Amino acid sequence: MTLIDRYLAREVLRYTALVMAVLLMLAALFLFLDQQSDVGVGTYSMLDAALVTVLLLPKQAFLLLPIAALMGALLGLGNLARGSELIVVRATGLSAWRIAFAAGMAGAFLLVLATFFGEYLATPLETYANHVKTTGKYSYVGVAANGIVWLKEGNQMISIDRQAGDHSYGGVRIYQLATDDVGRQQLWSLSQADRADISASHVWTLRNYVTSVLGSFPVVTQQAASLRLETPINPDFLSLAAVDPDSLPLRALLGYIRHLRANDLAARPWEVALWSRLARSLSTVVLCMLAVPFVLGPLRSSGAGLRIVLGIAIGVIYFLVNRTLENSGAIYGMPPLVIAWAPLAVLSVFTAVALARAR
Repeated sequence: MTLIDRYLAREVLRYTALVMAVLLMLAALFLFLDQQSDVGVGTYSMLDAALVTVLLLPKQAFLLLPIAALMGALLGLGNLARGSELIVVRATGLSAWRIAFAAGMAGAFLLVLATFFGEYLATPLETYANHVKTTGKYSYVGVAANGIVWLKEGNQMISIDRQAGDHSYGGVRIYQLATDDVGRQQLWSLSQADRADISASHVWTLRNYVTSVLGSFPVVTQQAASLRLETPINPDFLSLAAVDPDSLPLRALLGYIRHLRANDLAARPWEVALWSRLARSLSTVVLCMLAVPFVLGPLRSSGAGLRIVLGIAIGVIYFLVNRTLENSGAIYGMPPLVIAWAPLAVLSVFTAVALARAR
């Protein structure tokens, strides 16, 4: 990179940092307000809500980075355009593509930074935030997790192998304990279900349910296609430890996809999550480059307010298209690669055409 390239990239990074700081303050406010409905439930206090808010900010920074990068590029390069510095840069012989290259280098630096945040900081802190919130609200229920989720509620111990959907869990086993005359706990019955659908009202619907009462002689076995079970454990609590594609780092997500494929299990939601996260991360570079044709063209003499509005509008549209395609793609059976990369491909083509027409 030349001196001019470094100067342009530094301006983009400086304004991106400023925009990110503002966005994170707004995100912290909304996150803290969202916690208020849970304050007072169990032992969850106002201090816990503040701690959870702080712990979730790195995840918010990771999600907001593409929009912040676009707005930072629009503000940074726009400020140079209003001061006629971009005119001087163009007079030295640099094309719009070369200016976009400098902006893209700033985006690449942000991409590396976001990857570090997302892989090594945001995910562990989000997991701990969920732990603080859930154990505070449901302090009477114990939980431990290491691949398989283990829960303890009263005289019941429950293990769950995997998450099959938002409120659906597979490989459920329930161990019922009984206390003998001298106070020792022994296994009384063992129940197993292929799947458990859990409602917010704490009602579990167990599918293909089989139970064996070990405390009787001979052992009694019962089967049922479905069984309703009431328990204090609900989906909010299970989100503490169950496998969720959006809460896994990329390396763990890739390993989990390989595990699902090796066991002939459906891996589609996790594949969509993997490719979508990669595409959203790479969009940071493209969005920084997209700012160049705007500041060289219609926004050359515009104020910062118009650039901010434009950045928010483009970011929101791109986000909505991504989410809509992810949700509708699963319904219509679209390939995960198409769902994840189609919005970025369209954005890249639009950026290339706009740069080619920039004067």
